[in-house]
Amino acid sequence: MIKKPFIKEADGSKSKVYPTQARLRNLTYSAHMYLEMALTKGEDEQEMEEVYIGELPVMLKSSICHLNGLNDAEVEDSGEDPQDPGGYFIVNGSERAIVTMEEIAPNKIILERVGEKEDRRAKAIVTSIKSGFRARINLEYRKPRKKGVFLRISFPYVPGEIPLVVLLRALGLETDKDLVSSISDENDIQFLLIDDIQTSEITNTYDAVKYIGNRVAKGMTEEYRIKRAEDVIDRYLLPHIGVDSDKRAEKATYLAEMAEMLLQVIFEKRDPHDKDHYANKRLRVSGDLMEDLFRVAFTSLTRDMTYQLERSLARGKEPSVKQAVRSDVLTENIKHAIATGNWVGGRAGVSQLLDRTSYMGTLSHLKRVVSPLSRSQPHFEARDLHPTQFGKICPNETPEGPNCGLVKNLAILAKISEGSDPHDLEEVIKKMKIVNPIKI
Repeated sequence: MIKKPFIKEADGSKSKVYPTQARLRNLTYSAHMYLEMALTKGEDEQEMEEVYIGELPVMLKSSICHLNGLNDAEVEDSGEDPQDPGGYFIVNGSERAIVTMEEIAPNKIILERVGEKEDRRAKAIVTSIKSGFRARINLEYRKPRKKGVFLRISFPYVPGEIPLVVLLRALGLETDKDLVSSISDENDIQFLLIDDIQTSEITNTYDAVKYIGNRVAKGMTEEYRIKRAEDVIDRYLLPHIGVDSDKRAEKATYLAEMAEMLLQVIFEKRDPHDKDHYANKRLRVSGDLMEDLFRVAFTSLTRDMTYQLERSLARGKEPSVKQAVRSDVLTENIKHAIATGNWVGGRAGVSQLLDRTSYMGTLSHLKRVVSPLSRSQPHFEARDLHPTQFGKICPNETPEGPNCGLVKNLAILAKISEGSDPHDLEEVIKKMKIVNPIKI
């Protein structure tokens, strides 16, 4: 449960706090969070208690802000400018804006050519994201210098690259026929796959899992190597599809589709993707970035609670939920990140002091979009104005110098659309009675 911003005065009284007061008194404009918790001992569960877990900085004009839903006269009475756009936070009395981050679309296959067409090299990349964990899967096609494998894949927790054929066998495509037919019906692609299958000495699922186990847990017992390999495949390979063992068939289908698309680029039957096309980009706004921050802060709170409960048990005290929760753990983690701009994942400058030089300067700052690309490298294509930015990105508003084209601004009338639930889309497609949906 989240309560609207209020403050406890020195005399113990509680009073509503408005943004103007927070600025003048160097306070943090934040909401108080409460969580229902109970201790369980064996089968016995105590009654749920509402426990205060910390404060969450509130964005001005958001649904939980006191200014939300007020008319201009009421806003003016609270000491605020009715023309102020909101959309920023007040931490320790200073106004902080969280800058929108631009990234390549996650959970989407991006095909790109490596070098010139004549080199016949290409790769398919997927950034798979599941509840804050990012796994980058890289499938590459390159001609081996001598006898070797054409298609190689790399994913987290597996050192180096492994042949795609081995991974598909580990996921359950055991026979050569299953392997080839799952990827493509086209003859030239199938011949190339047969070369890869003949080069590989691994012919069944058990040997394939063992091969991956030798990479991830070298020198351990065979039983542990196999268990570890299966764990890595389930948890770190395409986590957005699922992290259970029953999702392996779906992961095999996805990788087969990915391989077919990659080989179509090699045989020039499909164009590689344009990474600068705005359909292949996603904007991470304040809500997304705060979600990342809250997830990490809440995890550290749960760890601290575990430690506090263990400590009270070691001292022979009766454990209590309220004593186990130190609310400043969550509050300080979130406040510190917004106040300094140092975000989780090692990024700096995510939150910035709001520009109040002029009204237009403030609007511009709140609509800023930052690219994660390195400032020191040329990145000519990324800095160019792309036709798909029409109506979304302002063609004039970008800094001179090293940040040119990498720091952009949304057009004044631009709106950022939200993602849809894939299950809802599936239901709509089923209702439309589409029998054979077009392949990706």
